[in-house]
Amino acid sequence: MDFNFKLTAEKYQKELLEKVIPFWENNSKDEQCGGYFTCLDRQGKVFDTDKFIWLQAREVWMFASLYNRVEQKAQWLEMAEHGARFLMQHGHDGQLNWYFSLTREGEPLVQPYNIFSDCFATMAFGQLYQATGNEEYGRIAKQTFDNILKRQDNPKGQYNKLVSGTRPLKGFSLPMILCNLSLEIEHLLPKELVNQTIDEAIHEVMDIFYQPETGLILENVTPEGEFSDSFEGRLMNPGHTIEAMWFIMDLAERKNDSELMQKAVKIMLDTLKYGWDDEFGGIFYFLDIKGNPPQQLEWDQKLWWVHIETLISLSKAYYHTGNEECLTWFQKVHEYTWAHFADAEYAEWYGYLNRRGEVLLPLKGGKWKGCFHVPRGLYQVWQTLEKIDAKSPKRE
Repeated sequence: MDFNFKLTAEKYQKELLEKVIPFWENNSKDEQCGGYFTCLDRQGKVFDTDKFIWLQAREVWMFASLYNRVEQKAQWLEMAEHGARFLMQHGHDGQLNWYFSLTREGEPLVQPYNIFSDCFATMAFGQLYQATGNEEYGRIAKQTFDNILKRQDNPKGQYNKLVSGTRPLKGFSLPMILCNLSLEIEHLLPKELVNQTIDEAIHEVMDIFYQPETGLILENVTPEGEFSDSFEGRLMNPGHTIEAMWFIMDLAERKNDSELMQKAVKIMLDTLKYGWDDEFGGIFYFLDIKGNPPQQLEWDQKLWWVHIETLISLSKAYYHTGNEECLTWFQKVHEYTWAHFADAEYAEWYGYLNRRGEVLLPLKGGKWKGCFHVPRGLYQVWQTLEKIDAKSPKRE
């Protein structure tokens, strides 16, 4: 198939370094109170000053990651450390249990019920430790990771609102993120712990939550790994599955496991075909595995992160396997994503479209969207397409 990997890689690189990263550098830094503003309108103006820990930590991670992986720019490291200082001072309860949200000044608003605050704090301080060698950053990352492992069987702990024992379910999100998190901070952990965490996470994702009869992955199963015929038990999140599959591909590459690689690619493609909206294009946000109406009223919206994670997954799948179907789908999703999410007038991307692909909310950042999926996705696809180009036969 005639596809210019080099030019497309340059498109992603340029968007990342000339538009998206400058948007966050210019608009998100809170010089007065520390940390970052994430609630930014289409042009980058602040419309709410609350600070959400997982987005604060993601932005720290993003700038530290750029410093470590792209170029050692002093302003990127300072941007990361600016957020880290705020997190260290205000982000946790003193025991490194990370709050969900704070006021602009750093007063806690929402208790540390959400383990993903902890996951992204671990990632942030792990990257910063790599960038600086600062032992305090390493200690915070390691201790927070230990806390996550202790909480993984009951992530919400005392904040769980469900009645215990009636319909116990376990969620896909945590084993999925552990696939990525274990690689992010392996430089801080004993090798045995890294390998054990990876093996357990792969088993959960690929054996427990995966349903061989449908070829799809569920968001929730019983503690025994069985199907629950309930709203939560029937729930599918195509973007989650597809994102998880590139984490698995990274692990399969590390383990040199071609069977695991092929299984990840198959699940990714099966999920994409199931989740694609044939009428309007794009990938649905939520689906019911039995085809029933989902309980999420936003089920048919088209979200930025779902499409960007899909582009990462497809590019990696093609790089590792040469499967032409992955390249065909990459072009299809690439065209949809750039036509609908990229803002032709202002920097950064829209996050929320209606089913028809029209902009639903013109914000560039909010409570759930920050400096993470767009820049991470642009970076990952840029790097992967460059690797594909490097190993492609060159025409004379």
